[in-house]
Amino acid sequence: MCEPFVEVDSAMKTRGIIFNDEMVRAILTGQKTQTRRVIKPQYSSPEWSVRPAQTPRHHGHTHDWWLPTGTQPYSALRACPFGVRGDRITVRETFSLLGNEDACPVDWDDNIVTDRSEAARIYRASCEQRSGDYGLWSIPDEADWKPRTENMKFEGAWTPSIHMPRWASRITLEIADLRVERLNDMSEDDAIAEGCNGGHNSIPGYMYNATPLEHFHHIWTSIYGENSWQANPLAWVIDFNRVEVESE
Repeated sequence: MCEPFVEVDSAMKTRGIIFNDEMVRAILTGQKTQTRRVIKPQYSSPEWSVRPAQTPRHHGHTHDWWLPTGTQPYSALRACPFGVRGDRITVRETFSLLGNEDACPVDWDDNIVTDRSEAARIYRASCEQRSGDYGLWSIPDEADWKPRTENMKFEGAWTPSIHMPRWASRITLEIADLRVERLNDMSEDDAIAEGCNGGHNSIPGYMYNATPLEHFHHIWTSIYGENSWQANPLAWVIDFNRVEVESE
């Protein structure tokens, strides 16, 4: 049984984590409050304990994680790369900056800007392709990340989430809890917290009402490959809350 993580003395830090469009939408609706990330490198022992070090090697923003005696050195696994309880996560998602005919970045009033962080930006997870629009993306008229527009379309290129700078992120999360567990140990409640409600049509081509766990399994293997579930890797399990922050 994995024990919940208890934070060692730290100062809050902020890191970015990539989410796909479906998971971004689930975060925005409040359905997704948990995420799993594979630990690298993997360790073979299933008796792993995830208590923080009782005597940290030094003070500050750090913790180590215990491994069973005789398996790996104490220092084999360092702090979770995504932070500790109380740290913040900026969501990195597919986005684009609006530009004019000469590909110069512009603000929402079509004024050319020299600082890219001042350009109007849109997020694919909140846009949609409608029938008859021939590949154009419809930008929502109302959104908390932009001024009001009316029937605005986008036909440019999207920037992959991995290249999103922090200033372009519109969603900030705060780590509420952190633990380590095998992927296959997750429960139906965990799958729901991951934003997977299951049901009819949640899995394309699946003729039955999928359970939340089946829905999560489909999403996981679509991202990491067919054999990724059977591999049953150790994963960081991060519970989070969405927080409002002032724009930079």
